[in-house]
Amino acid sequence: MKAIHKVGVVASAMALILTGCSSGGDSASGDKPYVAIISKGFQHQFWQAVQLGATNAAEANNVTMTYEGPENESQVDKQLEQLQAALAKKPAAICFAALDSKAANSLLEEAKAAGIPVIGFDSGVDSDIPVTTAATDSVASAALAADKMAELIGGSGKVAIVAHDQTSRTGIDRVKGFTDQIKSKYPNIKIVTTQYGGGDQLKSTDITKAIIASNPDIKGFFGANEGSAIGVLNGVKESNKVGKITVIGYDSGKAQKDAIRDGSMAGAITQDPIGIGTKCIEASVRAIAGETLPKLIDTGFKWYDKTNIDDPDIAAVLYD
Repeated sequence: MKAIHKVGVVASAMALILTGCSSGGDSASGDKPYVAIISKGFQHQFWQAVQLGATNAAEANNVTMTYEGPENESQVDKQLEQLQAALAKKPAAICFAALDSKAANSLLEEAKAAGIPVIGFDSGVDSDIPVTTAATDSVASAALAADKMAELIGGSGKVAIVAHDQTSRTGIDRVKGFTDQIKSKYPNIKIVTTQYGGGDQLKSTDITKAIIASNPDIKGFFGANEGSAIGVLNGVKESNKVGKITVIGYDSGKAQKDAIRDGSMAGAITQDPIGIGTKCIEASVRAIAGETLPKLIDTGFKWYDKTNIDDPDIAAVLYD
């Protein structure tokens, strides 16, 4: 799969999928099994890339699917409403990326009682109900980001984290991975603060500017998802600190890729969002067939910067 230079393709896929919602899609209503996918949102290009992978896999596996998510990643209640509505359609399987790792437990119990297998993706839930979770190892990937930060700032100085939330597994685990790695390996680096902008670029920009104002000697920032990373980048730019503060991001998207190419962002961790979407559908098909799945499907991660951004194995997992 090539990198997504295909926003139009993604948009078209979204339109087709949402059109499919109107048909009901009950697994008993036709020959194809119906899989309901509830993502964390459509706010970032990452989720559109996940959707594209799921769309392609659904077609390849003769599956009907819907793909929904709230308008932004702060709308936990909206996501729970969408999960409840999906359950009411009696799908053959549900794929779920939780905004809050605990809030959906009662609905997941309903799915279990109805015999509907749940496949977690991206963000897991604090429950044994999902038969598997297709996700990046957020702790290990953020630890790699910490190693890169230490290398780039010379092993000492002040850094900060701007993350998306304290409720999803990705938000929790990326902060933990980065923080624990710094504390255990780099005693001369101090994390002065960890703050949360909901994955919103504007909020993350304001947070970054405030941190810089309070810590004019800060040497680096880790933005723990796409929106956080772009917010950090914009905050550094608006503070006239480009070239003086090292910015490390997470995910890709056009803005991050452009920033890495021009040097304003040092590098980032990329996941494989198309692969995550693909694995969701493939795991659903196996679960529907009654197969036993591993509790975790590790979808991998890579570090990319201006030196390797065009390498084929990196380009294949970037999106814009």
